[in-house]
Amino acid sequence: MSPGGLGEFQFIERLRRRCKLNDTLVRGIGDDCAVARVPAGELLLTSTDLLIEDVHFRTAWIDMYDLGRKSVSVNVSDVAAMGGQPLSLFLALGIPADLSLEDLDRFTEGVLSACRDYGAVLAGGDTCRSPRGLFISVTVEGAVPDGLQVTRDGAGPGDLVWVSGTLGDSALALRELLAGRQPPEECFRRHHDPRARVKLGYTLAAQQFASAMIDISDGLLSDLGHILDASGCGAVLRRDLLPLSSAFLQFQKHQPEVNDLALTGGEDYELLFTSPPKHAEALRALSTPDLPRTEVGRITASADGLRVIDAQGRPCMPTRSGFDHFK
Repeated sequence: MSPGGLGEFQFIERLRRRCKLNDTLVRGIGDDCAVARVPAGELLLTSTDLLIEDVHFRTAWIDMYDLGRKSVSVNVSDVAAMGGQPLSLFLALGIPADLSLEDLDRFTEGVLSACRDYGAVLAGGDTCRSPRGLFISVTVEGAVPDGLQVTRDGAGPGDLVWVSGTLGDSALALRELLAGRQPPEECFRRHHDPRARVKLGYTLAAQQFASAMIDISDGLLSDLGHILDASGCGAVLRRDLLPLSSAFLQFQKHQPEVNDLALTGGEDYELLFTSPPKHAEALRALSTPDLPRTEVGRITASADGLRVIDAQGRPCMPTRSGFDHFK
């Protein structure tokens, strides 16, 4: 039985009644498979994320509604990083016996709320009993116009390196939570309710501004490394140009050791992209003033590797590069 004595099929029916079809989804929850149309002239994007209790989240720290939203956003962020639009979401849950029906409903409402924000629909999934902890698997399907998809392997020497938003807030929140301290509210929200940059990613692709792109999930250095590996290039980053929030800067005054979190901290879910210098002014003029785009470095020849320098050009590479799921 599921939480509150609700059987699996009763829970699925309860969920089905809350889900709507969209223009691309022909059949949703209730059949063996969802049935969807891929818009003419577009390519299908698919990505999967796994979130495991006490590995990726702790229920003592996060409201179940926020956990539902975050489960969607971290997945949709992959579609944003390809320049696409999310269409359908598939949710699989391993549910522990001690999870209440109220908590499950809160989680579900968070999932549906985030789906609405991104214009996606919950189209199916699976449920089962978990012997220990909550397991969440989310798969998103999206679409991007054929030929406009942005991949990791398009960067070239001379391209500028850009990031959206601010960096390090989520990692700072996690650092404080692990130490048993309450993080700044702005950082706390960035950690528990990140926002996928779908509009910006779509614009960068549609305008063909981005030569390569990735979302920052494992840390700026680690994720830039993925672009460099795929593109066969090196890069130099300016530490002093990294965009930091007011909350992060205030915290940094008293604990300067957190500075590296902007380079190595994960779960920012901002977009990291490269672009030829000819697009620089157009990028700065994009009509999203609430979401800053900051030039933080440039792509170089592969022999240069990945370097971090300060304002005076002196090397200042951190000792670690980012998050590794197997370490």
